[in-house]
Amino acid sequence: MSTEDTRKVAELIRGERFGFLTTTTPAGKLTSRPMTLQEVEFDGDLWFFAERSAEWIDHIRVSPQVNVGVGSGGTWVSLTGSAVVVDDVAKKKQLWNSGAEAWLPQGPEDPSVVLVKVDGDTAEYWDTPGGRLATAFSFVKAKATGQRIESGENQVVDL
Repeated sequence: MSTEDTRKVAELIRGERFGFLTTTTPAGKLTSRPMTLQEVEFDGDLWFFAERSAEWIDHIRVSPQVNVGVGSGGTWVSLTGSAVVVDDVAKKKQLWNSGAEAWLPQGPEDPSVVLVKVDGDTAEYWDTPGGRLATAFSFVKAKATGQRIESGENQVVDL
């Protein structure tokens, strides 16, 4: 892992509000749900608030390998790693915000509220400078010239 690579992933994730957290059910099926990303300095870990009673929390206990997909416009990140349920009141208070309160009005001290920490192993990203407009232009250019679309930068990063 290079610090520069991790910074690039952090830059692409910064400002994103939501991600799709994918877990594996005990029967082996993949299932995803939208989750709010907590605003922390990215160091390879992502944090989410959840209710302890959510069915997918048990998925993590059985099979901690997860994926988080984040993106919009011309930027996408797919992060794989291991998830763990964290029941630390101090950490919950540290990360607590109005968005968490909207979903979990019982507050960070309530035992029904937990954190899910995803410790990232790798991240693959796709970054198209100029976003949707640049992507649309590249598509039109590719169709007109018969050449492959210029899709921007794609990289796999070990975290």
